[in-house]
Amino acid sequence: MAPNSDNDDDTNDAVSSNPPTEETTATKRRRLNSSTIETLTSPPLPTLPFEIIADILSKLPVKFLMQLKSVSKPWKSLISDPKFAKKHLRVSTTRHHLILTYVNSSREFVITDYPLSSVFTEITATAAAATQLDYPLPSRNRFDVIVGSCHGILCFALDQRFALLWNPSIRKFVKLPSLENPKREGSYTIYGFGYCYDNFNDNYSYKVVAVNCYESESDNRVYKTNVKVHTLGTNSWRWIEDFPSGVPFDSSGTFVSGTINWLASKDSYTTWIIVSLDLEKECYQELVQPNYGAVTVVTLTLEVVRDCLCILAHSDTFSDVWLMKEYGNKDSWTKLFRIPYMGDVGPCPYTKVLYVSEDDQVLLECQAELVVYNSKDGTFKTPEFQNINRWMVPEVYEESLISPCS
Repeated sequence: MAPNSDNDDDTNDAVSSNPPTEETTATKRRRLNSSTIETLTSPPLPTLPFEIIADILSKLPVKFLMQLKSVSKPWKSLISDPKFAKKHLRVSTTRHHLILTYVNSSREFVITDYPLSSVFTEITATAAAATQLDYPLPSRNRFDVIVGSCHGILCFALDQRFALLWNPSIRKFVKLPSLENPKREGSYTIYGFGYCYDNFNDNYSYKVVAVNCYESESDNRVYKTNVKVHTLGTNSWRWIEDFPSGVPFDSSGTFVSGTINWLASKDSYTTWIIVSLDLEKECYQELVQPNYGAVTVVTLTLEVVRDCLCILAHSDTFSDVWLMKEYGNKDSWTKLFRIPYMGDVGPCPYTKVLYVSEDDQVLLECQAELVVYNSKDGTFKTPEFQNINRWMVPEVYEESLISPCS
C-alpha cells in the first residue's frame, strides 16, 4: 500500500512550523558568544619578516611575480625594484623560452613563445604550449630581425638606423635613437647586444653595438666600417674604434663573457677570422680558431652554447660543434659532437645551434625549420609548431625582471 503523501506533507509542515523555544534561543546565543570570544582571544596568524618574503618571492617565476604586484603596495614596490630584479636573476631557476618570429598571411609580424622544455619532450607538446606575444610596435608590414638576447631583454634591428630593446616577460621596451649614419650605396649595418658587469658597484651595463659596413669610394670591391655603441640609460650613440680587420658577415654579433664576437672575412670570402670586442674596455682582439684537423671546412657559424663561444664547422656531409670552454684560451677548444646531415638536405643545412640540453639534445635551425638531434642515439625529430607554415626566425631567451627602460 502506497504511503499517503498528504499525511507526509502535513507532518513536515508541522515540524517546520514549531516556534523556537526560549531554551533553544538561549543555547544558540551562548554558542555564538563563546565562538566570538574564542575568535577574539585566539592568537593572530604569524607574519613573516619582509626579508624572508623577499627571499621567497625571488625564487618564483616572472609570470607569478607580475600577478603578485597587485597584492599590496610594498610587494609591488619590491618586485619593481631593480635590486630585486638582479637578485631574482641570480637565485631563481633559469626558465628558457623559444620564440619564433614570422609574417602571417595577413602580412602581420607575429611572435610566438614556447617553453623551451616543451621542444625537447613530446613532439606535439610545443603546439599546445604556444603563447602569442604582443609586439610593442605596429605589426603590419614589418619584419624586424632579432639581434640577440641578454638577461631576458631581446634586441631587434628595426632597420639600418634603429634598434629596439624589449623584455616580453614584463612588457617593457625602449626604442633607441637613430644611428644617423649617412646613406651610402651598398651599405649595411650589423648589430650586437650584450653587457659588461661592474663587480665593485654590482651593476650591469647593457650595450648595443652597430657596425656600419660600406663600399670604399675609391674601390667598390673594398668595404670599410665604422662602429657606434649605445649604452642603456643614455640617449645617444657614440663612436668607438673602427673594426680592426676584415668585414663582418654574420647577421649579428654573438655575445659571450662580456664580449661581442663576429665572423669576418679577410682578404676574400673564403678566409674567416673571429673578431672580438671587449664591451668594458671597448677594444678588439682576434681569436684563434680550433684545429679542424683533416676536415675540409666549407663555412662556419658562430654561436653561444652553454655560455661558451661555439663554432659550427660545416663540411660536405656533417657539421662539427666546437666549444671554447675557457673564453680567450685557444687551447680550450673542444669538439662537443658531430651532427650528420639529415637525408638529402644539401650542403651546410644547419644555420644555427639554438640550445643544447643537459642530456645533449641539440635544437638546430635547419633550412628555416627546427629539428632536435639526439647526440646519444643519432636520431632526429621535428617539433610541431601550430599554424606556422612559413619562413621563421628562432631565438632562445630567459625570462627575467630586468627592465630595458632603466
